[in-house]
Amino acid sequence: MWRSLLAVLGGTLLVGPTHGSKPQSIEGVWQAVQVSITAPSPRIIPIPAPRANLTILTATHYSRVEVHAEGARPTLSNPANATAEELRAAWGPLFSEAGIYDISGNVITLRPIVAKNPDAMASGAFTSHTFRLQGDTLWVTPQRSQHGPVSNPATIKLVRVE
Repeated sequence: MWRSLLAVLGGTLLVGPTHGSKPQSIEGVWQAVQVSITAPSPRIIPIPAPRANLTILTATHYSRVEVHAEGARPTLSNPANATAEELRAAWGPLFSEAGIYDISGNVITLRPIVAKNPDAMASGAFTSHTFRLQGDTLWVTPQRSQHGPVSNPATIKLVRVE
C-alpha cells in the first residue's frame, strides 16, 4: 500500500525558529520511512531498509525517485529482447518526477516538469500537500491535485539523510 502513497512528496520551505535557534529548512535529501493511513482501514506501514526512495529538495526545485515494489525487481539481461511482461516487472515499479514548487503557509504545491508518467507533465498538473517539519523529520499529506481533493489521504513520514 505504501508504494503508491510515496508519490505524494516534494517541495521545500523555511519555517519559523524553534527555541531561539535559526529557522529550520527542508532543503536537503530525504527518505520516506513510514506511511500512516487513516481510512478506510487505519494502520501505520513502515518502509524497511534499504529504502528504495530518495527526494532531493532545493530552494525552488525538487526531484524524486522511488521504487514502489515490496521486493527486488528482476534484472533484464537484454531489454531489447524482453517481453512486455518482463519490462513491466522491471520498470513498472519505478516512479520518477522532478519540477518546481511554491509554498503558501503550510501547503506545498508541486508542479512537475519531467516525469516517468506523461500525464503528470500535462499543462496545469499539480499536487498540493500540507506539511509539518520537526528537526530532521518531515510529515507530508496530500490534499488536492488538478483532479480535485484527495480522498483518504495518507501521511508520509520522511527523515533527512543529508
